[in-house]
Amino acid sequence: MKSTYYLSPIGLLQIQGTTTHITHIQFIHGTVETQFIASLPQTWSLGKHTIQQLSEYFAGKRTEFTLPLHPQGTDFQLRVWKSLQKIPYGQTRTYGEITLQIGNPKAARAIGLANNRNPLAIVIPCHRVIGANGNLTGYAGGLDCKAFLLNLEQTLL
Repeated sequence: MKSTYYLSPIGLLQIQGTTTHITHIQFIHGTVETQFIASLPQTWSLGKHTIQQLSEYFAGKRTEFTLPLHPQGTDFQLRVWKSLQKIPYGQTRTYGEITLQIGNPKAARAIGLANNRNPLAIVIPCHRVIGANGNLTGYAGGLDCKAFLLNLEQTLL
């Protein structure tokens, strides 16, 4: 497993994967020395490519990611994550809409749990899923990060 870090506008992200696939993009919270970690040399080619695409996304120059992804999860989680990737840039869907899209109309809570376990933050856009009333709901990076990402996408449309 290879690993690198990206200091994004919403905090430090750890990127993990192999030479052929990205398996994780996760928020790093806590007392990590972010400037030190972010300054580490980048030697992993796919990690550099991921950082480039994330940088373009945050700069408003990328609306779709073209990274080779390989998330690990249950069949249900993989179906949910695949569904999330179909939510267009700058748009949102409710948990209820996702339940219908995956053909399981009573699974809203399970979809919330699958979102919570999304191993590829931002690239699998679980930040685009909102509550039925339009309110923002939980996000691994925090609701401030979720609001930032949604605002970024709305502003740059």
